[in-house]
Amino acid sequence: MGQAQEIIRGIQSGLLQWYDFKPGSTILYVGGEEDALAEMLKGRAGELVCASCETVGEDSWRQAYSEGFDYIISVAALEKQLFPGRLLKVFRELLKADGRMLLGMNNRLGIKYFCGDRDPYTERNFDGVEDYRRAYAKKEDVFQGRMYSQAELKEMLKSAGWDAYRFYAVLSDLENPTLIYAEDSLPNEDLAGRLFPTYHYPNSVFLEEECLYTDLVANGMFHQTANAYLIECSPDGSFSDISHVTGSMERGRERAIFTVIHKSGIVEKRAAYPEGQARLEKMVEHRNDLAAHGIPVVEANMENGIYVMPFIEGETGHAYLKRLLLEDVDAFLQKFDQFRDLILQSSEIVREDCGDGEGAILRRGYVDMVPLNSFYLDGTFVFYDQEFCEENYPANAIITRMIATLYAGSFELLKRLPMEILFERYNLTKKLDYFRKMEWDFLADLRKEKELREYHNTCRRNGEIVHSNRQRMNYSQEDYERLFVDIFRNADTRKLILFGSGNFTKKFLALYGQDYPVYAIIDNSEDKWGEELDGIGIQSPQILRQMRPGEYKVLICIKNYLSVMKQLDEMGVTEYSIFDSHRDYPRKRKPIAAAGMPDGETGKEKKKYHVGYIAGVFDLFHVGHLNMFKRAKEQCDYLIVGVVTDEGVRKYKEVEPFVPYEERAEMVRSCRYVDEVAEIPLNFGGTRDAWKLHHFDCQFSGSDYVNNPDWLAEKEFLEKHGAEMEFFSYTQSTSSTKIKALIDKKLM
Repeated sequence: MGQAQEIIRGIQSGLLQWYDFKPGSTILYVGGEEDALAEMLKGRAGELVCASCETVGEDSWRQAYSEGFDYIISVAALEKQLFPGRLLKVFRELLKADGRMLLGMNNRLGIKYFCGDRDPYTERNFDGVEDYRRAYAKKEDVFQGRMYSQAELKEMLKSAGWDAYRFYAVLSDLENPTLIYAEDSLPNEDLAGRLFPTYHYPNSVFLEEECLYTDLVANGMFHQTANAYLIECSPDGSFSDISHVTGSMERGRERAIFTVIHKSGIVEKRAAYPEGQARLEKMVEHRNDLAAHGIPVVEANMENGIYVMPFIEGETGHAYLKRLLLEDVDAFLQKFDQFRDLILQSSEIVREDCGDGEGAILRRGYVDMVPLNSFYLDGTFVFYDQEFCEENYPANAIITRMIATLYAGSFELLKRLPMEILFERYNLTKKLDYFRKMEWDFLADLRKEKELREYHNTCRRNGEIVHSNRQRMNYSQEDYERLFVDIFRNADTRKLILFGSGNFTKKFLALYGQDYPVYAIIDNSEDKWGEELDGIGIQSPQILRQMRPGEYKVLICIKNYLSVMKQLDEMGVTEYSIFDSHRDYPRKRKPIAAAGMPDGETGKEKKKYHVGYIAGVFDLFHVGHLNMFKRAKEQCDYLIVGVVTDEGVRKYKEVEPFVPYEERAEMVRSCRYVDEVAEIPLNFGGTRDAWKLHHFDCQFSGSDYVNNPDWLAEKEFLEKHGAEMEFFSYTQSTSSTKIKALIDKKLM
């Protein structure tokens, strides 16, 4: 089993791995022995019996287990039964008087389905929300399964003789349980920074689910709209005293931890696996170290291998700072300074701030000293959960995280006080990209982003797709085509003007500027007037008033385009469209079918691919490059080679190219196997942007990337879009790296 698969199975088992099963108990699991939950339960049960719903329904089977079980566990199995109430009665007969039944059930009124996710059984939107009135309406419709609402589940349980039960809300869902709340418990923090929603079909989602939970809580709708439920049923009316569980199973065996909050006011940190026990002991060490440096921390200690601390009834530092910023900017800045000062106080400074942008270097940097992991009590911030510590760490990297976590997903805060003001206030701008990369590297490693990338691509939404889905819902089909699809209509016959001078415009110029010459760039910001972008002057939108209708075409290159649309409408401008950076638009190019088929070759055997693509630097051109081009051309009619610019080599390779771009491109262009050379845009040179530009059928790459998770993710992207990626082994005797090494040693 690969590492990713092992982690995914761990995530699935997290639905019940925290539950306090009695030692030596007998457990009936309704499902297969190979299931992740069954594997976990084997280590928790004295005896584990796995059976299907059909088997459990047989009289002979029930007679064989007439003594009953301590636990009966069923996850989503009842949803696939036409008459689940019958099985609930059977479960009642099979459970001991002091036993527990644990049901995992999806909620047809889960918020994810209002956000656009498809029903897991009908694979269509909103069937569950409508109570399946269209899904199984016809005689020929075959029942695949269905979900139930909380009210329906309660009625079903009562009808089957279950009078005592307790509901737990499960987020994100049964397959990805991260947060679990008992029915008498609610989140006391903003879940936008804690939850990564998952979906059956993420490409149809049009709302950011995690940003809705604060309002759902405030309006008493949190539990009713949970995506799934864990239902604890008890014949004797007694239940677990656990009110809330947070799991981090995606972190892998050494880092996976459950935070378990008990009604008694005790909070426990439990290692999910034996390999994680040492991390709990480290947390105690970190807590004591911070306290020794005068940092307010929540009391904590180890008890029987469990990290224990009291439950704090108070506002989190995160919630307090957000509220304060919206109420009083000056007061917020004072408190944010206080938080920053606590970071600087948290450890000895091994190097003072010397003005190079890196700031002070802390002997021990507590990477998670952010508002999310603090309470605001009695005028100060009190910290908890300081699990991660790095030696000789820049304080500015932690301060950057302090800002980033506070602002995550909150447009309201950005409008109130732009993040850039805080970056300047704390002297972070010189090395901001470096600090942001440090944060991303830390989080990516912690969450196993590379290992789980393929899995996340199947169940997590893409922000740009969400944005596009929202766009489609606001317009008629005709208007949508004009505004977002056919954006180059009239662009050849009129002066093309780009509205906006930010990242969207830069991307347009990089990807499409060579095909559609831009006449001017306009922007509402007076500060930018007179500047240039790629040699094109930035001007006031008022230049449109000096031009005749039919003389120009405007492309809006701004993410939040509605205000610009309104502005153009008020100016009487009708010929405009909107550039969506996520979309791929057709490029103008020579007809490649003819170009790739020399005279006299029409009768030859058809090649595997029509258009092929290779990207590279091609510095010190050698036989290895030639062999790659030859092998690629043998498989495709038309071969495009993308060449990295000099600036790109400096930025991404962090070296100076031996041969300038123009000469490298000309050498590649002169190769008989290459049909077209394309300059790779500096900031948009990845596989996905290349495919949007060239719509190739296959990208060819070196075999040293064959097991690279990043390249495997790009390979999956291509396959989803009908293209492929093939890996060629390099010519072992020659490479640019070897040649450069010889040059460095003055052997050439």
